[in-house]
Amino acid sequence: MTIRYLFMIFFLVFELQVTAHCEDAIRYGLLVTVLQDPVTLGSRTEIEKLTKFAKVNQVDTIFIQIYRANKAYFPSKVGDSAPYMACVKSVGEDPLALLIKKAHASGIKVYAWLNMMSLGENKNAVILKKYGPGILTCGPAPKKYIEDYKTDGQYFLEPGDLRVRKELVDMTGDIVAAYPALDGLLFDYIRYPDKDPPYGYTASNISRFKKTCNHKFVQESDTDWKEWKRRQVTETLEAVVNKARSVRRGMRISATACAPYARAYHEAFQDWPGWIEKGVVDYIALMSYPPCARLLKKYVREAKEKTPDFRKINIAVPAYKLVNSPGVFNEQLAFCRNSKPNMCMIFDYESLLKNDALIKALAEVNK
Repeated sequence: MTIRYLFMIFFLVFELQVTAHCEDAIRYGLLVTVLQDPVTLGSRTEIEKLTKFAKVNQVDTIFIQIYRANKAYFPSKVGDSAPYMACVKSVGEDPLALLIKKAHASGIKVYAWLNMMSLGENKNAVILKKYGPGILTCGPAPKKYIEDYKTDGQYFLEPGDLRVRKELVDMTGDIVAAYPALDGLLFDYIRYPDKDPPYGYTASNISRFKKTCNHKFVQESDTDWKEWKRRQVTETLEAVVNKARSVRRGMRISATACAPYARAYHEAFQDWPGWIEKGVVDYIALMSYPPCARLLKKYVREAKEKTPDFRKINIAVPAYKLVNSPGVFNEQLAFCRNSKPNMCMIFDYESLLKNDALIKALAEVNK
């Protein structure tokens, strides 16, 4: 056997080993909220600080929140763009475009993170002023004041309202068109609130249900009604995803899902295994934020049972709950890594900055 052939065999074996290593490697994502003080997109210094932090700590993807409570950190006709304009004035240019440029220079991807159905506590939201409270999902009890629509401390848009759907579709198209270098989108809060009280009882949603399903009445125990609500959530997700992919083919899409699975399917009306099976999204992000590793393990076992391809699952680890419990954070992160999902997502950046022990835990897991 000649030296040339020996070299070729050595090179082939080496390349196979490298490929196998890359396929086994777990990626890390970092969620960055607009609630952080100071706001990351509010200054060039903070943007550079984030990208440096991500590179040093082997973060593959930054999930930057640019839409929350109908307030936008990008040029938007759907939401209030005042935060975006304030950031542009402070940074001197489009802050998201700058973040994408800086992150890409360090080999880091950037996803835009969007809170879709939740308006937070923003009762003065632009979309509410345009359409009124009729677009807010609600229970069957009469409503007298805007505060009566609140659930879990926030206002939720109705997934079955076609006006809401159109607004979110238009917004998605605007984002993808405005940022051609953006790597992907993370759709958060595409769901109903938890079931107590039951939701979905807006005039438009009930009217569409009765007409489409040939029902005279709405009963919460009716399987058709439950399936209708599940369908509204899925169709809203499909609509925004289709818009994104029509503007830019190949755009990577992730959507958040509640855990445990029973909560997702029966309360939030999210059929996330179906989203994966039908190719509606590329990835699901399990965002339940349990305070202990035991519950995280339970949720992960459930997720593995629900999908044949666990590499389409991202698992969120709640640093914000574990700021003072670095040992638990380390345990959850290690379990996430050993479960071999597509990605371990850390929620959130600001929480890591509050305790160096969390950053050290991330470094330990990466050894």
